[in-house]
Amino acid sequence: NDSITETFCCCVLKIDNPRWDGVPFILTAGKALERRMAEIRIQFKPVAGAAFMFEGATVPQNELVIEIQPSQEIKFATNLKMPGLQAHPIRSELDLTYKGMYDDIPNPEAYTRLILEVLRGNQAAFVRMDELLQSWKIFEDVLQYISKHKSEPLPYTYGSTGPREAHQLMSYYGYNNNSTGRAPRNRQASVRGRFVGPHRRDSFDK
Repeated sequence: NDSITETFCCCVLKIDNPRWDGVPFILTAGKALERRMAEIRIQFKPVAGAAFMFEGATVPQNELVIEIQPSQEIKFATNLKMPGLQAHPIRSELDLTYKGMYDDIPNPEAYTRLILEVLRGNQAAFVRMDELLQSWKIFEDVLQYISKHKSEPLPYTYGSTGPREAHQLMSYYGYNNNSTGRAPRNRQASVRGRFVGPHRRDSFDK
């Protein structure tokens, strides 16, 4: 109960080149969350003029969701005009569920495939050493900061979506919870997460 071991992390990374200028990469990982899953979400910028097209209605951003675990799915959430004479937006999903498409074909677990690739001598499915070293280089300063300052992690409830501050950080960098995900709920303590840095909205970039 008194442990200060961090079990949650939310961070924002940026790539310093012209191609990805201004695009935040939000990484979130944790234990004892609402559900066990691994996914990639690509959220597109708001469409210019959408509010005028749909008479001032709030139009969610288009979103591409690639779920890796526990199931393999690809979903593209977009906005359509509701059938009829009125211009009302309606949320719709193009859904490719791997199991639904190939239910009659055996699909082994991820580690089963990795072990098979090891036996075959194929390294394509594994992280390269230079990538691994760069990953440690990125987070080494953060780990040293945590060790030096011994800051207590922020609390969050077992079975929640993580600390409230993590959702504030994602919202600051433009991420919105649309109908393809669950809206974050403010939770109180029981499990602890780590938030390194200032808490004020105007200080997230520092």
